[in-house]
Amino acid sequence: MLHNLLVGLPVLILCLLLQGVFVTVALRQYAGFKVRYPTTGSAWVDIVVLSTVMLVTLLGNFVQMAVWAVLFLMLGEFDDFHTALYHSGVNFATLGYGDIVMSERWRTLGPLEAANGILMFGVSTSVMTAAVIDVVKANVARRAQSGPGAPLP
Repeated sequence: MLHNLLVGLPVLILCLLLQGVFVTVALRQYAGFKVRYPTTGSAWVDIVVLSTVMLVTLLGNFVQMAVWAVLFLMLGEFDDFHTALYHSGVNFATLGYGDIVMSERWRTLGPLEAANGILMFGVSTSVMTAAVIDVVKANVARRAQSGPGAPLP
């Protein structure tokens, strides 16, 4: 089990750093957009901005799945990237299908990747929630400035 931790923890740390990069990019782009266009008031703009935040954070999760898949290939657990990526996605999303399993030697990497995945999906969710709350606050503020009962653009 110790060798699993020695191999898996550096990958876990790399994934944490990668998620930090994707979260930073998403939040900086979101903040930059809000500074450039503070009063758009368009529902379509809100939809595009929130969808972009969601896609960037989801891309970060997919990249991490690919990193784990590469590790599994390097360890000789799978013969092709497609199978390794499928297995990685099942672990990362904590689905636990069990239709493809790793050898007994490296099996403990699965729960380690699952812990990584559940944490990163939580981080992604919190980033999306922060953006949604900000959009709601901006819309409430616009409505308050327009007067009670005024429709939002």
